[in-house]
Amino acid sequence: MRPLVIGEVRVTESGSATEKLLAELRSLGVTSAYEIGDDATIAVWIGLVVRYKAGFYRWMEGPVSRRHLGTDPVECAIRVARRYTELQADVPAWWDDLVTELRGDSVGDYP
Repeated sequence: MRPLVIGEVRVTESGSATEKLLAELRSLGVTSAYEIGDDATIAVWIGLVVRYKAGFYRWMEGPVSRRHLGTDPVECAIRVARRYTELQADVPAWWDDLVTELRGDSVGDYP
């Protein structure tokens, strides 16, 4: 699909869907989430990533994958925010290995 051009700004389907989901996550208090620069991927927390592709939000957390309709960013944000809160409260066993691999030993306990 070709991006819609508005002035000098290009708006893609994935970029629009990502913006909507990011806004919903922020409204739910997930302020650490950010779009990584590809118009399709949101990093919510280390190991918890949401990607928009082919009409679906697909989110992964460690080895677990989920998907949600791209036309419903509100419900998707609720589900992702709920899982984010659960992860913050009870950090999974795989987190230490992943954080060391991605950020190195110097990160310590910082999520």
